[in-house]
Amino acid sequence: MQALDQQYWNNRYQQKETGWDIGYPSTPLKEYIDQLDNKDIAILIPGCGNSYEAEYLLEKGFSNITLIDIAPSLTKKLEEKFAKELNKRIRIITGDFFEQQQQYDLILEQTFFCALDPSMREQYVQKMYELLKPGGKLVGVLFGRSFEGGPPFGGSREEYEPLFSKKFKIEILEACYNSIKPREGTELFVKMARSVNRES
Repeated sequence: MQALDQQYWNNRYQQKETGWDIGYPSTPLKEYIDQLDNKDIAILIPGCGNSYEAEYLLEKGFSNITLIDIAPSLTKKLEEKFAKELNKRIRIITGDFFEQQQQYDLILEQTFFCALDPSMREQYVQKMYELLKPGGKLVGVLFGRSFEGGPPFGGSREEYEPLFSKKFKIEILEACYNSIKPREGTELFVKMARSVNRES
């Protein structure tokens, strides 16, 4: 299988091979954002893509948003797109998610987990744990189906529950009731809190 590295993802964006891009914030995340009262929490969106969720967060008045993506052709466009708010309410990092160090109150998951080779899932869980403040939340959508080849790489609730419960208190892991029509019946909404007593 081809390496899912910076060159791979950069080429996908340059060639507009972005079938995961729906062109607007996904409904499950949009409706979750609508419930948040504290606009000053530190929010991270890893593997951020075209960052429609970040646009929505800015519209709603959030003031501490960080975007990370490995593809420089994409992040350059994002810097232009968010120029007015850049380094004020929004920060854009070109780089590897697994090398990040800062901590956040909330991490939004939207088609990042499914873009990683499944062999990296334990590493993903560990890094999410490290990047969240104690009690911080990992919230988003995971695929609840399998795919031929990949990316995207799918999975199931039965796989995800033991994977995440090592580091997180799982508050919600259930079928999305508000998926967009093309993804109906294939998505799981997740809301997990970083456990405060699981350091290893």
